Amino acid sequence: MKIEGMSAVVTGAGSGLGAATAAALARAGAKVALLDLKVDAADAVARTCGGAAFQCDVADPASVADALAAVGERHGAARIVVHCAAISIGRVPLVGGDPVARLAAFARQVRINLDGALNVLSLAADAMRRLAPLDDGERGVVVNTASIAAFEGQAGSAAYSASKGGIAALTLPAARELSALGIRVNAIAPGIFDTPMMAGLPDYVRALYLADSVFPKRFGAPAEFAELALAIVANRMLNGEVIRLDGALRLPAAADFLTRAGVLAAPAFND
Repeated sequence: MKIEGMSAVVTGAGSGLGAATAAALARAGAKVALLDLKVDAADAVARTCGGAAFQCDVADPASVADALAAVGERHGAARIVVHCAAISIGRVPLVGGDPVARLAAFARQVRINLDGALNVLSLAADAMRRLAPLDDGERGVVVNTASIAAFEGQAGSAAYSASKGGIAALTLPAARELSALGIRVNAIAPGIFDTPMMAGLPDYVRALYLADSVFPKRFGAPAEFAELALAIVANRMLNGEVIRLDGALRLPAAADFLTRAGVLAAPAFND
């Protein structure tokens, strides 16, 4: 799809991968709407790239519907959606502690990361299907954000990995279902990227991740995620794919990894 002149929506656009993607789409000539629960953060990014910020809770259908309607009034219905909104709540051990608290933490992770992705995808696609088709009958494209943790989840990360694994598993059936409407669905599975979510890691944990990197031996830059997102949008033959963007990093199981970091010695719940 040609990006210039198109209405584009980026969720989680107030920082990290979303902010970089919104800026890249704006440079490519798209009319960009930046959605974020923290609308002040999205607005700050929007002012630097010429976009428009809207508050949105991706896990709330009414909030997403209202945000997409506001985007439609300003830019027209979005043909491009890049969904980056997500949270990481840290370790959620499967045994010990309060089972009610454990299930609540797991449910919150899945609600925001997986339910939010499905919510944005379905509501955006519902608006796209009313648009006139472009080349090859294409009406729109959605790029979701999975994670390499979907495939190599580490000990203690079952909740996060399950939420991102759900996004990976969603990609092909969604692409198949929406194909009749001319809507493509893909996902990017990034490795370790320099985002605010990663900035809170202690230096020794960051060093351990870097030690297991292959090439380039560094964390990814958000701009590199944005480059791939735009390439997916532009290439009409990319559909139903989950693309790893990780410099060949494969996450260790974490028993040895976190023992070296001294993390496993500290319980996450009070027994």
